[in-house]
Amino acid sequence: MTDYGHELLFGTFLTPSAADPTAVVALAQVSEAAGLDLVSVQDHPYQPAFLDAWTLLSVIAAATDRVRVFPNVANLPLRPPTLLARSAASLDLLSGGRVELGLGTGAFWEAIVANGGPHREPGAAVDALEEAIAVIRAIWAGGRSVRVEGEHYRVVGAKAGPAPAHEIGIWLGAYKPRMLRVTGRLADGWLPSLGYAGLDALPAMNRTIDDAAEKAGRSPAAIRRLYNINGRFGRSGDFLQGSAADWAEQLTALTLAEGISGYILASDNPTDIQRFGEEVAPRVREMTTTHRVRPPAPRDTRAPVVVTEGGATGPGAAGQGVPASDVTGLGVVATPDDGTRLSEARLWDESARPTGPAPDADRVYTARERAGSRQLVDVHDHLRTELLQIRDLVEQVATGGLDVGSARSAINTMTLRQNNWTLGVYCESYCRVVTTHHTIEDTSLFPRLRRADARLAPVVDRLQEEHEIIHGVIEDVDQALVALVSGEGDISDLRAVVDLLSDTLLSHLSYEERELLEPLARLRVL
Repeated sequence: MTDYGHELLFGTFLTPSAADPTAVVALAQVSEAAGLDLVSVQDHPYQPAFLDAWTLLSVIAAATDRVRVFPNVANLPLRPPTLLARSAASLDLLSGGRVELGLGTGAFWEAIVANGGPHREPGAAVDALEEAIAVIRAIWAGGRSVRVEGEHYRVVGAKAGPAPAHEIGIWLGAYKPRMLRVTGRLADGWLPSLGYAGLDALPAMNRTIDDAAEKAGRSPAAIRRLYNINGRFGRSGDFLQGSAADWAEQLTALTLAEGISGYILASDNPTDIQRFGEEVAPRVREMTTTHRVRPPAPRDTRAPVVVTEGGATGPGAAGQGVPASDVTGLGVVATPDDGTRLSEARLWDESARPTGPAPDADRVYTARERAGSRQLVDVHDHLRTELLQIRDLVEQVATGGLDVGSARSAINTMTLRQNNWTLGVYCESYCRVVTTHHTIEDTSLFPRLRRADARLAPVVDRLQEEHEIIHGVIEDVDQALVALVSGEGDISDLRAVVDLLSDTLLSHLSYEERELLEPLARLRVL
């Protein structure tokens, strides 16, 4: 999983229809009223049915107070980089620093040529883009003059300026390897569209950007990842085909798995825009924050499981196979299962768990390779810590010993009061965290592991089966909370189902770490 830690942004991608110009501006105002951060429009200067993008963006900026505006993406072949830089900087100054720059190599070349632009082959188009970025940055940087002697743009002696009001981000619409490498080396952001870069393609594209950034001496986190998306609110189905809660869980999973921190909804439907801003965006922010803010949990200092030729020995080794994480050079150790069980119920046979391929004991792993394994343990440690907090909270409510002062100190960012409803809200929030974590793995991580090493398929299948069982226990927790709040249940019912959740979740997390820490480092699928 890769989360670059950027602040989340949400916005709209509007059709600049010339048939009803005021309606486009009104949709931008709806976007702002719904709490969205960005408004973008297509830029196809050869399309007579569309308004000119920069003229429209200027009117939108004047008609709004807060949202940032940008072309999605600017058509470079028909907008010389010197003029494009000055247009963006001028609007940024006039709007109080509310402009970003989406930029692409160009498309629909026959239409571009018909309107007086050049026709460029793919390689030449990328060359021209690199030169244009140099020109644009030089214009914005100030100084006496600009000098970029390229094959496509020769700017010698042009006066620099005006400088924009803030550091405008250059976000590239990139899909193919070379453009992705340019993004990693030169851009501030990556701006693909769901229709051209599907969920399965994102991991490899992200890795290309990251590798190029590192080779250029940049941190991969320097490049913001944005995503033009489309979907439909309604019955649950495929990606972004469901309720606002479904959308929020899926986008949170994408944020944490692929580092996407900007979601731009392509829609001209004011109701959908409103729901996206008022219902989806706040939930994604809340759930992402819950995952990102991980209170430090003490690592288990007991002796780790030891690899022997016949299997594993040591704490929690009963019924378990070779722990792939116990490898010299990995430096990340799975948290062992100590065998403690609080409930008499057993929802699965631990002795039937499959094991993956034996690790190479002589391999040494780089810091980058270890990062994915470390992140999985960090996420699991957060879940373990939260589980302990839930158990403590249940006991405090059961004994009537929870007061406002002690409750406030129990959870970092939450104010708890002495009533069962607040307990229910917290437990429900935790269950959502677990569900989201499993969603990330089921939809993103596990398919990649299967593709990368077919020998892991039995382990991945078993982990997914256990996810389903844990989700069933979580539903039982929800039902016990509802019964407790309504007076139809009592605290002992809740305590029993939380015990079962503890048994299943802790056992599952240990098994997952034991089997996946080494493959995560070896295969670099995060």
